[in-house]
Amino acid sequence: MALWLVRAGRHGERETVALEKGVAAIGWDELPDLAKVSSKEELGELYKTRYPDEQKATVSNRVGQVWAFREKIKTGDLIVLPLKTRSAIAIGEVTGGYEFRADFPDGARHVRPVKWLRGDIPRTDFDQDLLYSFGALMAVCQISRSKAEERVRALLNGDRGHEKGSHEEEAETADLEGYALDQIRDYIGRRFRGHELARLVDDLLVAQGYHTKRSPAGPDGGVDILAGKGAMGFDSPRLCVQIKSSDSPVDVSVFRELQGVMKNFNATQGLLVAWGGFKTSVTPLISTSFFEIRTWDSGDLISNLLEHYEQLPEQLQAELPLKRVWTLVREESD
Repeated sequence: MALWLVRAGRHGERETVALEKGVAAIGWDELPDLAKVSSKEELGELYKTRYPDEQKATVSNRVGQVWAFREKIKTGDLIVLPLKTRSAIAIGEVTGGYEFRADFPDGARHVRPVKWLRGDIPRTDFDQDLLYSFGALMAVCQISRSKAEERVRALLNGDRGHEKGSHEEEAETADLEGYALDQIRDYIGRRFRGHELARLVDDLLVAQGYHTKRSPAGPDGGVDILAGKGAMGFDSPRLCVQIKSSDSPVDVSVFRELQGVMKNFNATQGLLVAWGGFKTSVTPLISTSFFEIRTWDSGDLISNLLEHYEQLPEQLQAELPLKRVWTLVREESD
């Protein structure tokens, strides 16, 4: 058995199709049904007729990815899908061979059937070297270093005690931005635990122009922070903020609890910050409560921190020292 990375688009545009339809899907819409393609060489010739303007090295790389998806991935192999829409990773098991689904949306017609074992594993559950490997700038690739498959299967079984590996040799093919964000996520996860995460969120809301009242450590009555706009915080939006610092994703009960607390405090909106993300059962509520409650996972929190970092208190900047770095952005495969 093997472990494969299969992305769902540069911006996660295939994630919903993949998870709801039970497939791993790749793009390359100009390619027809590949079921009858008998060799990698035949695929290469077909690819060149459909993408005539691509350079030779690019053609070779992408044909290799498509062929791996078509032929090398086997039933029983594991699929890793790093999600773009939230800070989580889906893990599935391949259940069948290649299929061409003309009835699926553009960008998701070349598929492999997959049984998704977990669709909401927080990125914080994975060791840094695995996250680095999952940042490879390819749509399809095998992850084989440092007993990756064995460690992912162990994680699925609740065991995180396996040996960590090295990622130094993969630097040229990795998503450096994603790697940097994972480093920040790991640091915040260690440095700002429990009530310290509430302090971090409180300072961030102040930087965004809110007046806030943070509950002291201990029982908080269902609200960690009250926040409002205006000179004294009386103006809308008036927020009830609930913060969960656990690495585990929260469920529907936490969302419902915040809705009840908002009524108690006459708050017009709520903010639910869950460092470990949200279980898939919460997704429908997030959509239907769009104008009532905002949800932040670790990725959303970090994104807001980076946007308002220069407005944060000097003490917090000293505790969370960050520096903007420019680097060349390499194009991801389709």
